[in-house]
Amino acid sequence: MSFKAYVDPRERSDVRAHQGEDMWVLLNHIRAEKREGFEHFLHTILMPAVAHTHPETYNKIRVLHPSLPNKDGTYTYIFLMDPVVPDGIYNIGDILHDFYRHELAEEYMKLWAEALASPQVEYDMIQSSW
Repeated sequence: MSFKAYVDPRERSDVRAHQGEDMWVLLNHIRAEKREGFEHFLHTILMPAVAHTHPETYNKIRVLHPSLPNKDGTYTYIFLMDPVVPDGIYNIGDILHDFYRHELAEEYMKLWAEALASPQVEYDMIQSSW
């Protein structure tokens, strides 16, 4: 699919957890040689799938791109689920299979897996008053 999902900026203006709400911080260490492909995956494959099949979670996700490599040469991309949507769908495999035909979703999952230098790291957090 080659289209750019339109999201009204007002829908993304409240992408921040309030005190006491759950939030996830996900770290993705990406191989240097896979960085360009990973960014393509994020913005042209995954983002449209999330936006069209799970807008309730899309509107609460932020992605941070690294400005510098890590000491080992990998790059860390950070996903913020801010806040976590109760019963929201965040599993990348589920999202891809909800939007793309099975064979294509499996191909895209390989892109994801091959880009990761190590398993995704998840931190389950609660927003403080500050």
